[in-house]
Amino acid sequence: MKKLRRMVSLILAVFMLGIFAGCRQSEKKEEIYIPVISKGFQHQFWQAVKQGAEKAAAEYGVEITFEGPETEAMVDKQLDMLDAALGKNPSAICLAALDSKAVIPLLQRAQDSNIPVIGFDSGVDSDIPVATAATDNIAASALAAEKMAEFIDGKGEVAVIVHDQTSRTGIDRRDGFLEKMEEYPDITIVDIQYGEGDQLKSTEIAKSIMQAYPDLKGFFGANEGSIIGVLNAAKELGKEKELVIIGYDSGLQQQEAIRNGIQAGAVTQDPIGIGYKAVEAAVKAHRGESIEKNIDTGFLWYDSTNIDTEEIQSRLYE
Repeated sequence: MKKLRRMVSLILAVFMLGIFAGCRQSEKKEEIYIPVISKGFQHQFWQAVKQGAEKAAAEYGVEITFEGPETEAMVDKQLDMLDAALGKNPSAICLAALDSKAVIPLLQRAQDSNIPVIGFDSGVDSDIPVATAATDNIAASALAAEKMAEFIDGKGEVAVIVHDQTSRTGIDRRDGFLEKMEEYPDITIVDIQYGEGDQLKSTEIAKSIMQAYPDLKGFFGANEGSIIGVLNAAKELGKEKELVIIGYDSGLQQQEAIRNGIQAGAVTQDPIGIGYKAVEAAVKAHRGESIEKNIDTGFLWYDSTNIDTEEIQSRLYE
């Protein structure tokens, strides 16, 4: 009888241990992996986006990787990165597309595999992304155009350098600026060029434009690389005090140019917020939670009068 009782007790113990182990296994934290593929690494802007993405990953307890091609001209390399990331069967994926059309076949593959796609900084020509965390680039560039018109008293020649004409950011920032400028009949846009977001290439382009149009009054650079090229060109040609220079983004060189009176001002995004909200949306999409289709991360104008305010300082980066 005692042996039977021991045997029953042992069986019950093993049974309860199995149940307990099963509960512990079910309570094990879900592993979520999210690759974040940016447009590049060469600008301080992307390092700030990375900082925001890592902050969200830490708060939500998920694993991310952050990568991008060496330059924003490397569309094919970004496509290879996206293809490789999808091959790892991630929980979700965040993408800042260099080409708003070229990525669509790979996004279709993600959708077919039930991998939620979150766009950040730049959208695509597709409804596949479940959300996009980005600045309203049309409105932001329209504000830059209004400021330009104000600084040049509503008349004169203006030139523009944009990072590209394939990404949604490039298209929207160009069009937002140009469309607003149509409201000022005495302002002429004399040239629009594309510098691939590369500082050196943008410098050479800006120098050529400045030399071709000696009466130029204003110059708009539509991203960090573009505007730094404009600033470098103005310095090399001794035109720092002759031109009204307006930029986009808020890296250290722009901050210094604004403080020194060389650049009139710029539109700043919220790069840390963009990275954070992209990863946050990816986590929620993976969990099946509802998220906004368009996550507006906001923008602000800054110049020498407000660059040191708390609101602006939170958007600047080095």
